Amino acid sequence: MRIHIGSDHAGLEFKAILIDHLRESGHEVTDHGPSEYDALDDYPVFCIPAAEAVAVDPESLGIVLGGSGNGEQIAANKVLGVRAALVWSKEIAVLAREHNNANVIAIGGRMHTPEVCKELIDTFISTPFSHDERHIRRIGLISDYEHEGVI
Repeated sequence: MRIHIGSDHAGLEFKAILIDHLRESGHEVTDHGPSEYDALDDYPVFCIPAAEAVAVDPESLGIVLGGSGNGEQIAANKVLGVRAALVWSKEIAVLAREHNNANVIAIGGRMHTPEVCKELIDTFISTPFSHDERHIRRIGLISDYEHEGVI
């Protein structure tokens, strides 16, 4: 699986741990930054390019990281075609993929241990979309609004 990842300063060290974990699991990872610690960096600069890469490569998934994951999720969701889910439990990771066909996972590195975050990400990556008609319909309504401004 191709994975695009971006963070802010709060997720920098954690991002390195996750990149190693993902590569050891056989995934192809593209790091969209940052590459060095800057307490004043701005997460949209790194999370939006990660989300854009996912939007143009539908066979890939994305990960955006920060202290809470909230702002990173908001930034990623500004990219047309991205469905970013803030994930804090395995159940939410499964539902985000099965019901929403989320293609980006947002996680707060300060909210969980690295082991829990790895588990959340692994669950997200390994869970397929259900292709249930009701979920397809709902995702279509969101896409219609993104493109046409109407539901």
